[in-house]
Amino acid sequence: MFTVRAVATAVTITALAALAAVPGAIAKDGDVRVSGTCSAASTSKLKLSPENGRIEVEFEVDQNRNGVVWSVMLTDNGTLVASTTATTRAPSGSFEVKLVIANLPGTADHVVAVAKSPSGETCRAAASF
Repeated sequence: MFTVRAVATAVTITALAALAAVPGAIAKDGDVRVSGTCSAASTSKLKLSPENGRIEVEFEVDQNRNGVVWSVMLTDNGTLVASTTATTRAPSGSFEVKLVIANLPGTADHVVAVAKSPSGETCRAAASF
């Protein structure tokens, strides 16, 4: 016979498993967070957040090496919205690029962030908001 505790535990485990399976996990307050891919040992992540009817974009690359200048490009539905450089800094050897972009009406915004290091390593992350 099932107890109330056993049923509650099973429901909780099922709910947690369903949440863990969602790609591009949705964080609190409507944030969208995704892990990116890098062609070498670095890591990257992208976060999209609502910001007064616009979208705040945060792209981070962690190389674990300070002082490396990366070229960074961000696009929204294929349109270039930012092209800049960012330098990895102590203590973690990472950089973050933050900007607020328009939330295009009537369509999902597909944001792609790409960073390239002088050594040729490329990091990429993409998410829709």
